[in-house]
Amino acid sequence: QAYTWEASYTRSWDTVQEDEAGSLQSSIEELMARGRRRRYLLAPAAAIRRTIIRHLVLLLDLSASMMDRDMRPTRFDLMLQYAREFIAEWFDQNPLGQIGVVGMRAGIGERIGEMSGNPQDVLKYIAERHKLEPTGEPSLQNAIEMARSSMNHLPTHSSREILIIFGSLTTCDPGNIHDTIDTCVKNKIRISVVALAAEMKVCRELCNKTGGQFGVAMNEGHFKDLLFELIPPPAQHATSRVAGAGTGSSNPAADLMMMGFPTRLPDATAPTLCVCHSELKSEGFLCPRCLSKVCDVPTDCDICGLMIVSSPHLARSYHHLFPVKPYDALPYGDVTDPSSSCHACSRPFPTAVSASATEGVSPVGRYKCPECHHDFCADCDVFVHDVIHCCPGCGN
Repeated sequence: QAYTWEASYTRSWDTVQEDEAGSLQSSIEELMARGRRRRYLLAPAAAIRRTIIRHLVLLLDLSASMMDRDMRPTRFDLMLQYAREFIAEWFDQNPLGQIGVVGMRAGIGERIGEMSGNPQDVLKYIAERHKLEPTGEPSLQNAIEMARSSMNHLPTHSSREILIIFGSLTTCDPGNIHDTIDTCVKNKIRISVVALAAEMKVCRELCNKTGGQFGVAMNEGHFKDLLFELIPPPAQHATSRVAGAGTGSSNPAADLMMMGFPTRLPDATAPTLCVCHSELKSEGFLCPRCLSKVCDVPTDCDICGLMIVSSPHLARSYHHLFPVKPYDALPYGDVTDPSSSCHACSRPFPTAVSASATEGVSPVGRYKCPECHHDFCADCDVFVHDVIHCCPGCGN
């Protein structure tokens, strides 16, 4: 195979089989269901302590190596496309987080966008392709130092993360990058790397020491999977408590943090100045502590420093802490529910039994909740775990 993209087309006809009527529809639905279930079946079902207030700096490789065409149309264009999809999905699942963007080209780190909690602002940073044209060699050390300096002021209750999309096999650094790695470990900054070319020892060491994830993209689909695996909040590592806080316990004590729920101003109100842009606007949000006006939430009040969030944002971050348990794929002989339709959408279950169903996929299209014991179809199974994060049968 001369190109990596050829692997996705090699003998793909062997993976689908016709049914008795000569149709490929059942095989296609099975392949789609298997792919959608695989992602959350691998995720832990138990409650895990996570940081829901996240601060992420996205480091983009803008070196000349990103113009290679082993990923179509080029590494650079594919990176921008997946970065936009990643940012939109990241904010959807982490509405209390903020993202900044830093580029690596011509041996320096270039700040593309400041840390922001508004997804539209972050998407504007990488919207204009001509301003991000790749050139020169990348510098991991300069880019990481720039990202680290932008997170020095962050509070201890938030996570500090760096995600590097790296397509080069070299890095042009002005000093010892191992000193930078040690500084990141000391500042509790988690660094993850998605490599597009090959594994580099310094990238692997960077992730291992800081507790991040490392992966090499084998093709376009694998590249997207590696990126989207980093969307859920990372689990907090167990650390020893201070002396006198209890013996035999390794979990850190819970820290209380102050939040404010703002009052939303309608469009019909008289225009007033906002504290974030100093512009006259009618709509906005009032800080509950100092009554200053801000344009968007979540944000930190520029006057009193209070973290301002809305209750829907807080509720959308909650499902990461208590995920819905995976539904059990029922084999043909274990169907005990007399109902002939899905408990959620009332769509009838298929009457034909799939003979080619693999592990994790029900041959009869039924998936049972382990708590309420109701049966659901494959589409509702995926919808519950990926979108609403709440079982319609038991409410958990």
